[in-house]
Amino acid sequence: MRVFLASIPLDRARVVIIGGGDAALAKLRLFRASPAEVIWFAPDGGPLGPAAPVDGAGPIVRTPTRDDLAGARLVFIAIEEEAAAVELAALARSVGAQVNVIDRPALGDFQTPALIDRDEVVIAVATGGSGPILARDIRARIESVLPQGLGRLARLAGELRATVKATVPDFLARRRFWERAFRGPAADLAAAGRTSEARREMLRLLNVASPEQGVVHIVGAGPGDPELLTLKALRVLQDADVIVHDRLVPDAILDRARRDARRLYVGKTRGDHSVSQDRIEQLMIDEARAGQRVVRLKGGDPFVFGRGGEELEAMRAAGVAVFVVPGVTAALACAASAGIPLTHRGHAQAVTFVTAQGRAGGADADWTSLAAPNHTLAIYMGAERAENIATRLIAAGRAPSTPVAVVENGSRPDERVLAGRLDGLGALVRNARLTGPALLFVGETAAFSAIDSRAEAAA
Repeated sequence: MRVFLASIPLDRARVVIIGGGDAALAKLRLFRASPAEVIWFAPDGGPLGPAAPVDGAGPIVRTPTRDDLAGARLVFIAIEEEAAAVELAALARSVGAQVNVIDRPALGDFQTPALIDRDEVVIAVATGGSGPILARDIRARIESVLPQGLGRLARLAGELRATVKATVPDFLARRRFWERAFRGPAADLAAAGRTSEARREMLRLLNVASPEQGVVHIVGAGPGDPELLTLKALRVLQDADVIVHDRLVPDAILDRARRDARRLYVGKTRGDHSVSQDRIEQLMIDEARAGQRVVRLKGGDPFVFGRGGEELEAMRAAGVAVFVVPGVTAALACAASAGIPLTHRGHAQAVTFVTAQGRAGGADADWTSLAAPNHTLAIYMGAERAENIATRLIAAGRAPSTPVAVVENGSRPDERVLAGRLDGLGALVRNARLTGPALLFVGETAAFSAIDSRAEAAA
């Protein structure tokens, strides 16, 4: 270990910042959110205009004296002239302060690590001053999997610490309690800002006779590109005990999950529902009641033709704690990847997401409204009914020459984009011999995909 990271309490601490440039302002922003007393000196004056601090508090425009630095715990020096920086560092040390000379690690007593600030929880990454950009990159990776509400959970734990210690005197039993509290519904409730509910759940856990409660997260996996997973979806995946997933979720997404999580495949294809929807919902309930953190992983967004609403209702009816993590909707991602604007001031003033697979015995689609001009249709599960869709739209008044596009495996490395006309949609899909999930786009904006294809061909 080349450096030791110590945590310094900032309550009633005095922090002095010297300098008027960007480096000094960065430290000012960092400590203004803390309970420390912050004193800012800018010998050459502070920034003006848009660069000035938003709270309007200006600096003391002079060089600090020994008396100014007395009582300071930390002093940050961000001035260009090295001789002046060395002199100020010596002055600060003479009154017992620890000194950081920004961008000159050899002149200071410590370096500022890359910090992840979650109020009560602060995480630091340090390279001993040798690779600050590397430390920032590592910080960004860690930060992406930490909930913004982590500080609320730590604050709640601090408030309940004495109660827990009195109720559970045994050290090992107390540790097991905190593991359940930090990994179960209480943590999710705190992260969602539902602090009072989180408190009730933690207090419930103190009753050792209570069965351990699990939680269900209904998570949208997006269109298949793992880099389009939301940060929250990634965090929840990496915490999961059980993952219940569809066939539209590729291995590249599942590879981002916790390695030892159990994976239960419940995929469906048209005409082949090997696991019924009722059975899927019961499976989720059973696993949650067994104390598991369950992730129901669905392609795209679970609330757009994903039966996420049905599963949410089932979990609530069963009394299971449930949260929804939306994903990037497949139509948005596939259209963007193919260069198709879903709306465009010159071509489309509306967009409709529609499924070609209606419920058996349910009402038919309103083809007259779907055939309106200046209107983009994003059609899910439409490949097998492409001929019928085209016939119905044309009969309802949509021009046979209306541009169409078919996007297969949108956003993935094997993405394919096919362009044509509405009256040739059936043949376009038939000749494509699609093997992956595909969306159909109908409307004037679908022609943009053909423009992109021609540009690529010309290149």
